[in-house]
Amino acid sequence: MRVDLFDFELPDERVATRPAEPRDAARMLVVPTAGGFVDDRVFNLVAWLRPGDALVVNDTKVIPARLKGVRSRGENTAHIEVTLHKREGADLWLAFARPGKRLAIGDRVRFGARSEGGACLLASLDAEVIDKGEGGEALLRFDFSGDALDDAIAAVGEMPLPPYIAGKRAGDGRDAGDYQTLFADKSGAVAAPTAGLHFTPALVAALEKAGVSLHRVTLHVGAGTFLPVKADDTEAHKMHAEYGVVSAETAAALNAARKNGGRVVGVGTTSLRILESAASADGIIAPFAGDTSIFITPGYRFRAIDVLLTNFHLPRSTLFMLVSAFSGLDRMRAAYARAIAEKYRFYSYGDACLLFRADAP
Repeated sequence: MRVDLFDFELPDERVATRPAEPRDAARMLVVPTAGGFVDDRVFNLVAWLRPGDALVVNDTKVIPARLKGVRSRGENTAHIEVTLHKREGADLWLAFARPGKRLAIGDRVRFGARSEGGACLLASLDAEVIDKGEGGEALLRFDFSGDALDDAIAAVGEMPLPPYIAGKRAGDGRDAGDYQTLFADKSGAVAAPTAGLHFTPALVAALEKAGVSLHRVTLHVGAGTFLPVKADDTEAHKMHAEYGVVSAETAAALNAARKNGGRVVGVGTTSLRILESAASADGIIAPFAGDTSIFITPGYRFRAIDVLLTNFHLPRSTLFMLVSAFSGLDRMRAAYARAIAEKYRFYSYGDACLLFRADAP
C-alpha cells in the first residue's frame, strides 16, 4: 500500500510532554465497529468491557538505554550518542548511533566517565563496534556482560524518551517513574508500552471486580518503534525484530476465555503484536518465546485480539498502519481528525483510544 495514505497533519501543540494525573484520568476516544465516536475517560474502561473478557498487558520494563560517550580512534575522538534497541547476547547490543557516520568497525566507545583514579568501574562503560548496518545501526560488544552489564547501563544510561518529547524538553527525574507502566517487571525495553501507562491500581481493581481477568505477556519494545517509514510503499519497509514471550499459562487462559465467549482485549500495540505472532490461523494462541518482526497493514486478518486500547500514533508510522488494519483506514482517519479537533493529547504521554475490530464477529 502507498505510505502516503497513512499521512495526516498534526498540530505541534497536540503532542503531550507529561502524562495525565492521575494516569487513568486520560481521555479515551471510543471507536466502535460502527456508528459514532464516544468521548470518555480511561477510568471508565470497565463500562466498555464485559465479564469474562481477558485483558492483556505487556510487563516489559524500560531500561535507561540512551548512552552518551566518546569514540576513540587513535588520537582522534568524537562524541557519540547511542540508543540500545535489542540485546543480542550477554555482552552484545544492537544500537542506533548518532552520528552513525562517525563509527567504524573496530572503534572503541567509552560511555560515561570514570571517577578519579579509575576506582569506580561502573562510572564508565566501554564497548567495541563489531558490525554496522543501515540507518546508523551498530552492533556493540561491551566489556561487561550479563548482570554486570545491566548494572553498568543503569549507572551511565538515561531514560530513552521518544524524540518527539525529547525535542520539546529535557528528561528529568519524573520520567524515571512516568515512563514505566504499573506492570513493568522484566527489564529489556528501550521504549515504554505506552497504553499501559494509563493504568492505576484503582482501575485494575475495578476491572477485576467487574469480572475482567488480567494476563501478562512480554515484548521488549525496541527503538525501531520510533523510526519513520521512509519507503513509498509498505512492501519496501523493513521492521526491526523485538524479543517477546507468551507463557503457556497465559496462552491457555486466553484460549479458555475465548472458548467461553470472552474477548481478548490488548493493552497496546505491543501486546497485540506478540499475541498475533503466537496465534495460529484458527486463532489458537500457543506459547511463544523468540523474535517477532510482524508488520500489520490493512488486509491483515486478526486472529488473537478482539478489542484494542492504544494511544494515538505518528503519521506514516507502522503503528498507525496497524490500527488502520484493525478498525479500517477510513474510520481511523476520521477518528484521528475527531481527536485533533477535540484537542486530544497525542503520543506516548498522551490520551488513549479504544478500538473495536472492524471484522468483529
